[in-house]
Amino acid sequence: MWSQQAAPLPATNTAGLSSAPEGPAAAAQQALQLGSIHGAVVDRDGTVCEGAHVSLTQAGPAASAARVAISGSDGRFVFGDVPAGRFTITIFSEGFATQIITGTLHQGESYEAPPVKLLVNAAQSEVRVSASQQEIAQELFKEEEEQRVLGVIPNFYVAYAPDAPPLTSRQKFHLAWRSSIDPITLLATGFFAGMEQAENSFSGYGQGAQGYAKRFAANYADNFIGTMIGAAILPSLLKQDPRYFYKGTGSTRSRFFYAIANSVICKGDNGHWQPNYSGLTASLASGGISNLYYPAANRNGVSLTFENTSIGIASSAVENLFQEFVVRKLTPKLTNFGSSKP
Repeated sequence: MWSQQAAPLPATNTAGLSSAPEGPAAAAQQALQLGSIHGAVVDRDGTVCEGAHVSLTQAGPAASAARVAISGSDGRFVFGDVPAGRFTITIFSEGFATQIITGTLHQGESYEAPPVKLLVNAAQSEVRVSASQQEIAQELFKEEEEQRVLGVIPNFYVAYAPDAPPLTSRQKFHLAWRSSIDPITLLATGFFAGMEQAENSFSGYGQGAQGYAKRFAANYADNFIGTMIGAAILPSLLKQDPRYFYKGTGSTRSRFFYAIANSVICKGDNGHWQPNYSGLTASLASGGISNLYYPAANRNGVSLTFENTSIGIASSAVENLFQEFVVRKLTPKLTNFGSSKP
């Protein structure tokens, strides 16, 4: 008799059966681990920037090809489905300096990047957009008006960009006027007038409200005349820059002597260093003019005027040292062109 054997059953793909339900679960789990990165691009005035190119790159296990987004009409950009890990965002827009921000994205996090402020690029403005030096100087000028030590004390006459273009005559006069009418200037004038009154300095003015008013007026006149002559009139006529150009690099010794030297030298509008004829002449001129309104018994002779000029040079050297080593750290609003740390 024939023996009948059962036909072999087809092989069962156990691997396929076991992995099928794990596929969607793994995908869902991975999706939960992905996050998003979003933010906004604005200019220095806080106006949104549309059309900026925003590039996202990641390093380490999450490394992949760069992803690019374009900021919308509201200035915002967004990257979705981003793996956790360190990331770098690079923002570029024509005419502005490239900005780079970094951070760490955690699993499933919705990361809101701090507002990205695009800063005017001096080189691009001149070469690509053909902006004049005066236009670039105007941009710097606006920012210098916002510089205040501890956010309060005016710090207008410092350029943190070593290659900052020269100021126009109009800008020199505007900055001198702005400095002269600043509330802090008026408060300081009142303070020193009070000290003189307490010590009975310039006794010819007398005491009481009338004496204080005369001392206040004399102090303010000294400051106003010195600022106008030394920071506006003579710099315009002699084509010199009244600002202190922050160095911020090199050895402490080199920066020390640079600050000291700047008490008697300055940059010309041609970009070359030269004797500070404006400041030195202004010191002598303001000392002579003050003889017109100081009490006769307290008026300076010629020798005392030169002595005060020497004291003024020494004071300027000390002020420059503070500018070079201290003040920058206490000035929260700096020019965009000089925002890099020394």
